[in-house]
Amino acid sequence: MFSSLFGKFSRDMAIDLGTSNTSVYVKDNGIVINEPSVVAINTRTDTIVAVGEDARQMVGKTPLHIIAAKPIENGVISDFEVTERMLKYFIDKVHEEVLSIMPRPRIIISVPLGLTEVERKAVEDATLHAGAREIFLVEQPMAAAIGARLPIQDASGNIVVNLGGGITQIAVLSLGGVVNWKSLLIAGNELDKNIIQYVREHFNLLLGDRTAEDLKIHIGSAEELKEAHETKIRGRDLITGLPKEITITSNHIFLALSRSLRTIIDTIRDTIESTPPELVADIYERGIMLTGGGAMLRGLDRAISQEIKVPVHIADDPLTTVVRGIGIILDDFENLKSILLSGTKEELLKR
Repeated sequence: MFSSLFGKFSRDMAIDLGTSNTSVYVKDNGIVINEPSVVAINTRTDTIVAVGEDARQMVGKTPLHIIAAKPIENGVISDFEVTERMLKYFIDKVHEEVLSIMPRPRIIISVPLGLTEVERKAVEDATLHAGAREIFLVEQPMAAAIGARLPIQDASGNIVVNLGGGITQIAVLSLGGVVNWKSLLIAGNELDKNIIQYVREHFNLLLGDRTAEDLKIHIGSAEELKEAHETKIRGRDLITGLPKEITITSNHIFLALSRSLRTIIDTIRDTIESTPPELVADIYERGIMLTGGGAMLRGLDRAISQEIKVPVHIADDPLTTVVRGIGIILDDFENLKSILLSGTKEELLKR
């Protein structure tokens, strides 16, 4: 009864709990939070120092008593307690301007395809402990398709490639469900590691994760360019141990990423090859939809299209496609609730 009462003074939320970023959509308010999934904790006082972008700025720069933790790994909760505290922080932040002593919102949260029952229960429990009165789960490619305004409930095939921070998911959708899918752990974070490794091997320079990510965003390319972009980067010389600055081009980044991008493209091809032929015909006509932060890599759509021989489209604002899709479900809950996954408690009762 009290939970229902508190719910009247709460804002229902849609959350895309990603490896790299967490986005929060509030009913009737749109996207209000889009922050890195990083939490800085003071181990002496056991208090949160910073969350999101402020915490990300601390990565690699903290003293021993402050830990900048990334509680989501490959789309799955790796640190339950830190995830719970991060979610509670976001819930409280959303309700700062609302007269609510104890907010109890309904929350829809995205999860990767193929989660085990234990992994799904971890998401549910962390969200409930953070303050939710109800928790619903939706698969990320499904939410991405809704956010990209694909007709997923029609009897036609649509393919979504969601390139996140920790996991890339390829899903063929039809009649409001997933017909065929594959996922791989080659995504944004792995591409950053590719850049770090390449610069280490070819320039004897050690880069940090943030520098590698900035390189990928600003001059990264999935194809070789005739007029390459270039920039200067700084790191530690592996021979002298001293600071060093070099000039690097977008074609260097292309070479660094080429093997991982080839694996992603091959996995898209494998997914299509194992899809029913009637749906493949639809895919050939409609094309492939790219979502997620990785979709913004320069030339990725052209690289995929040249290999797969199918049109490739990039969703509008691909970084927020998933959370916008969850927000659409939240706003039209009664008509779209059939898309949501059943809770682990409900599944146990069915057995």
